[in-house]
Amino acid sequence: MSDTFDALKKREEALLCRTYGRYPLAVKSALGARLYDFDGREYIDLLAGIAVTNVGHCRPELADVVAEQARKLVHVSNLFYQEEQLVLAEKLLATNHFTKVFFCNSGAEANEAAIKIARRYAQRVKGRDAGEIITFTGAFHGRTLATVAATGQAKFQDGFAPIPTGFRQVEWGNLEALAEAMGPQTAGVLVEIVQGEGGVRPMTAEFAKGIQTLCRERGVLFMVDEIQTGLCRTGKFWAFQNYGLEPDVATSAKALANGLPMGAMMTTDEVARGFEPGSHATTFGAGATMSAVAAKVIDIMRDEKLDERAAELGEYAMGLFRSIGERHPGTIAEVRGMGLMIGVVLAFPGQEIWKALMAKGFVLNLTQERVLRLVPPLVIAREDIDAFAAALEELLAAHTV
Repeated sequence: MSDTFDALKKREEALLCRTYGRYPLAVKSALGARLYDFDGREYIDLLAGIAVTNVGHCRPELADVVAEQARKLVHVSNLFYQEEQLVLAEKLLATNHFTKVFFCNSGAEANEAAIKIARRYAQRVKGRDAGEIITFTGAFHGRTLATVAATGQAKFQDGFAPIPTGFRQVEWGNLEALAEAMGPQTAGVLVEIVQGEGGVRPMTAEFAKGIQTLCRERGVLFMVDEIQTGLCRTGKFWAFQNYGLEPDVATSAKALANGLPMGAMMTTDEVARGFEPGSHATTFGAGATMSAVAAKVIDIMRDEKLDERAAELGEYAMGLFRSIGERHPGTIAEVRGMGLMIGVVLAFPGQEIWKALMAKGFVLNLTQERVLRLVPPLVIAREDIDAFAAALEELLAAHTV
């Protein structure tokens, strides 16, 4: 570690709440799919701020939008009509089958909005005494108290009792368990098409379509958490489009404004009846600057066909990683994913491999102790993926020896 890094670390320990287990890297600047530390060292970014900077770091076009909008209008609150919100809404809704959107500041807030509209739609529109939300084992839906309850994992709930009620979890992939859990009390089912924190686990087509069918049969809202998977990450603009699904509600955030705080809960005209003026709100959500940037992000994604690029590069990358596993038996147990959301599942605990990759200049993260999770900027060069594969193979070959 350099003296600069040590000094920054000491300053943080004196100033910030200890809520993060930081990586051994202090980032000074970034561009495209590159990060640079305070010593000028370059890293290939395979994390993208946790699936956020999908169109790359520090896009000049986005910087121009921020500068121009900041001189025109930044914030007036949602007490006023704002054209920037409407431009964004039109562009966002044109990417899917939804017709209404509620904008907010983060993924957790988007999921909160989904939970609230599911309950209010059931109770105020349908006249049902229903409020329970069903989620699945391995899920991650956010860090607020309600989304921690929806996530259902003890490690995220530790020390925060009492945890809000009204949530039930069933086994991931088990349609029979879902059918048994659903009842008159169920307002909605919330699910990730690909679990991220859960180890990059894509749904099977049978499971995905089965959930939608059960929800339709039982009159329950089918809600999809696309916080990490949305906006071209999985090879389609939205992950649910890989299976031809039409959920009642979908949530988005992370990549929506490419690093600026922005979230969205999208739904249909029918379900939107669950909200009315005063039933839900946000002070900062879809401020003019955030909306203008997000609208430009969508333009870039569509113009550069980043969904198609993610599908092509993801297939290429997963093929490389599977070949490495074949050449070095006992190192890679499985490669799974969708588009450029990839999990390389090691056959052994991966902490040392992850650290060694960081030392070689590759930034990614490790989840579930054995899963190397890759969610790079969608503009990453094929050569960067080749370089990572070569470094990974070198480390795994040494591990085998």
